Amino acid sequence: MAETGRIRVAKDKADLVKALISSDGGTGPFQTFADVIVFAAALGAKHKKRVPLGEISKREPSPIPQEQFIVRGYDTVINLLAITETQDIKFLSFQKENNNERRNFTFEEYANGGLEILQTELRGAVDYSERILLFLSSERFQDDSEEEFDLSRFIS
Repeated sequence: MAETGRIRVAKDKADLVKALISSDGGTGPFQTFADVIVFAAALGAKHKKRVPLGEISKREPSPIPQEQFIVRGYDTVINLLAITETQDIKFLSFQKENNNERRNFTFEEYANGGLEILQTELRGAVDYSERILLFLSSERFQDDSEEEFDLSRFIS
């Protein structure tokens, strides 16, 4: 289960997460580890990709305090993913002690799935910001093109 009050990152994705932040002279598109993880979780959820963490990164990034997510308002994403996964609003209850851990666990697995997608998409890229923009643009237009054009709505 998730470490209480912390969001963990898989060891095999730690280098990618570090490369995606702009601090310490990096050129990544995100400012904090929390920003990267939330983006990855949203991407994982969009693609319904939930991947177990396996070995956990102990250093850079070490498990991220949940407060960093709460301060940025990202706890809403964590909660929405939990509700979507369980289809049960009671999952948000603080009455059961392990609900917070279970919400974090679900969030971590979606983030890990999103990081796997990013690893594939960013392979060989020099500028991660540009590649992510291209990837997101292609996703947007891909969704639009999947709809079948229906001429019947123009016929009266």
